[in-house]
This record gives sequence, C-alpha cells and structure tokens, in this order.
Amino acid sequence: MGRGDLTNAEWGRLKPHLPALGQRGGRWNDHRRVINGIFFRVRTGIPWRDLPERFGSWKTVYERHRRWSADGTWDRILRAVQADADLAGRIDWSMVSVDSTSCRAHQHAAGARRKKPRVPKKGQRPGTTAPTKDSDGPGAA
Repeated sequence: MGRGDLTNAEWGRLKPHLPALGQRGGRWNDHRRVINGIFFRVRTGIPWRDLPERFGSWKTVYERHRRWSADGTWDRILRAVQADADLAGRIDWSMVSVDSTSCRAHQHAAGARRKKPRVPKKGQRPGTTAPTKDSDGPGAA
C-alpha cells in the first residue's frame, strides 16, 4: 500500500456506497485499487498514462473516473459518506461556511495608472489645444 492510499478504515466507510462489481459487460477491476489510482493522479497531477503499474492499466483508471464523473456516481458517494459521517458525529457543522458572493471588477480596477483629466488652459476651448480667436494666448496679434 502506498503512502496516500486509502486506509482500511477509510475503505470500510467508502465500500458500501460503491457500485457493484461486474456491471457493463464483465468483471471490473477492484474498486479500491482503481480509486487509489485516481487519488494518486489527482494528488500528483501526473498524466493518466504515467500512473504507476500498481494501480493497474491507466486506461481502466481513467475510464472509471470519467464514467463515474459523468453519471453522478462521485456525487452520490460524497453525499452518502457525508451523511454517514454526520450520523456518527464526525462533522462539526458549526465550522462550515459557504460563501457564494462574487464581486466583478472592471479591468482598470486592477491597479492601472490613471490619467489626470486634461484641464484646458485659459483661452482654450475644451477638447482642443488651439486658442480661441478672441484670446490673448500665444499667436494672438
């Protein structure tokens, strides 16, 4: 057993909630071995093809993970294990906090420099650099 593999206690809590072996055209590989492979891949971030041989075929591990993700098996397992843990008093719900707030900011709110608004000089029209005809600015005769 590897360093990050499921312990016997963890496996005992998880096993009753797993799909039966042998579905979909034949006997499946041992769930514990495959789940340990999935956890190893998630923990290390390696490509599926680089899974160590002790977890079996990388393709088997990948397909089981993909299939269970698509059909909702992982969600059902999570809900069932959480319910069991709650009944056993292993979850302290007073420490749980869910915050779904979202605050979108404009791209310029990320610290971009601000340009100072250009104030027209005396005798200039707003939005131009040319002096007015009746001003005493540069170029006046």
